[in-house]
Amino acid sequence: MHCFGTPLPLLPTMSLSVVHSRALIGLQARPVLVEVHLANGLPSFTLVGLADTEVKEARERVRSAIHHSGLEFPANKRITVNLAPADLPKDSGRFDLPIALGILAASGQLDAARLGRFEFAGELSLGGELRPIRGALAMGLALGQQAGDIPELVLPPGSAEEAALVPHARVYRASHLADVAQQFMPAAQDAPPGEGWQRLSPTDPARPAAYPDMADVKGQASARRALEIAAAGGHSVLLIGPPGSGKSMLAQRFAGLLPAMELQESLESAAMASLAGRLNLERWGQRPTCAPHHTASAVALVGGGSPPRPGEISLAHGGVLFLDELPEFPRAALEALREPLETGQITIARAAQRAEFPARFQLVAAMNPCPCGHLGSALQTCRCSPEQVARYQGKISGPLLDRIDLRVEVGALAPQELVGATAGERSAAIRERVLEARQRQHTRQGQSNQGLQGPLIDAHCALDAAASQFLTTAATRLGWSGRSIHRCLRVARSIADLAGAERLSAAHLAEAVQFRRGLQLKG
Repeated sequence: MHCFGTPLPLLPTMSLSVVHSRALIGLQARPVLVEVHLANGLPSFTLVGLADTEVKEARERVRSAIHHSGLEFPANKRITVNLAPADLPKDSGRFDLPIALGILAASGQLDAARLGRFEFAGELSLGGELRPIRGALAMGLALGQQAGDIPELVLPPGSAEEAALVPHARVYRASHLADVAQQFMPAAQDAPPGEGWQRLSPTDPARPAAYPDMADVKGQASARRALEIAAAGGHSVLLIGPPGSGKSMLAQRFAGLLPAMELQESLESAAMASLAGRLNLERWGQRPTCAPHHTASAVALVGGGSPPRPGEISLAHGGVLFLDELPEFPRAALEALREPLETGQITIARAAQRAEFPARFQLVAAMNPCPCGHLGSALQTCRCSPEQVARYQGKISGPLLDRIDLRVEVGALAPQELVGATAGERSAAIRERVLEARQRQHTRQGQSNQGLQGPLIDAHCALDAAASQFLTTAATRLGWSGRSIHRCLRVARSIADLAGAERLSAAHLAEAVQFRRGLQLKG
C-alpha cells in the first residue's frame, strides 16, 4: 500500500479544477476536459457529460483509491465532475485517474496549474494501482499530430510503453495513484521521483520478423506463383482446392513475402490492435495475419458496436486477412467486404456518431470446390450432385468475386509426389523479387499496382495493338465487366514488374487472364 506518513500542507483551497484527458471515437482520440467542482451542501458525488456505465462506476473506484493512497477524500463536500464536451460519448475506465486528480486538485492537495501541462488516462483499482487501458497508442498519435506545445502524457504500465512508440512523444509511466499525486504536490518539484514514476523515451522495439517459411510448402508451383504476383502488386487471392492440399499453409506464409512495414504503417497497425486490446509489443513492426472463424458476423469482420470498435479487416491493416472456408461465412459478412476491398477503409455510421478505421489489407481466401471438397480431384471421387455444387459455389456473390484479382487451383498431391518432393524456394528469395517489383512501382507511380485507378491505368498499363486485341478477345469471351478488365491490367502490370519489363506484352496479359478466368467457378 502506498501512503504518506505525515500530513502534507494543503495548497490554498480551490473549488474548481480542470484535468486533461482524451476519449476514443474510432481511431481518433478527442480531447476531454475533466472539470471538478467542490461545494458546500449535502455530501454527494455527481458525474455528468454523456458518461457510459463504466465511467459512472468510477465514483466508487476513485473514492477507495484515494483513501488507500494515503490522501484525503472530501467526503463532506458536494462533488460535481463534468466531462466536456457534453455531447461526446465517453466509455471505459480511462477517466478514473483524471477524475481522482481533479478531486485532489480541487480540494487543494495538488498543484492544479502544473496538472494543466499534462494529459492523464488510466483505470484505478480499489487499492489505487493503475491498470492498462485500450487505445493508448491512439492517444500518443493524437498528441504527435497536435500543433504547438505538446502536453506530456501520463499512463499506466503496459499502456505507457504503447504510447512511447510514437516519435517525439513525452510519456510517463505511473504504477499507483500515490506515485502520480506525489509529483504534483507543493514540494514535489525538488523531490526525486519515486520508483513508480518513470519517464519513457520514444522506443522502437522492432525485432527481426519471424514468419513461417515458404520452403515448407512442397510442390504447388502455380499457387506459389500466384502469391508472389499478389505480394508484388498488393492483389487479393482466392485459393480453391480439396481438403489438405495446402491452402491454409500457403496463406499463413503469405505475410513473409511482403516488404517490411514503414513506421507510419506500423503505428497505424499497432493502434488498431491497441484499440482492441490485442497489441503485442513483441510483434511490433510485423505484418499481422488475421484469420477469423467462418462463423464470424459482419460486425466482427468490419467493426461496429457502441462505441464503434475495429473489426478483423482493420486489425489486419497493413497485413493479411485470411478467410478460410469462404462459402461458409455469413452472406452479409462477405458482402460487407466489398467496399473496404476497393477503398482501403471502413466507415461505421451510427445515429449519434461516425467512426472511420483504416482497412488496407490483402485478402487471401480459401475454399473447397464443392461441399465434399473433391470436385475435379484425381485422388478421390466427388459425391456431390451438380445442384449441390452450384448451391455451394453460389454462396459467394458475383460482385465479391469480381473484386478478387487472382484465383488459383491448389490440387492435392499424390503421396509419392509429396514424399519425394524437395523443399520449395525460401520466402527470403521470393521477397527479394517482390521488393524489386514494388520499388519499380513506387518509382514509376508512387503506389502499388493495386491502387491504380482511371488515368493512371491508361498511363502505366498501355498496350500495343497485339496485346490490346488479345485482351479484348479474352474479355468478350469471358463476359468480363469493366472492373474485371482493369483488375486484369493491374495484375499484368505486376507480372511485368516482376520480369523487369517496362511495357505490358501479350505474354504478361495471358498469365493474368489465366489467373483471372478462374474466378468463374466450375460447376
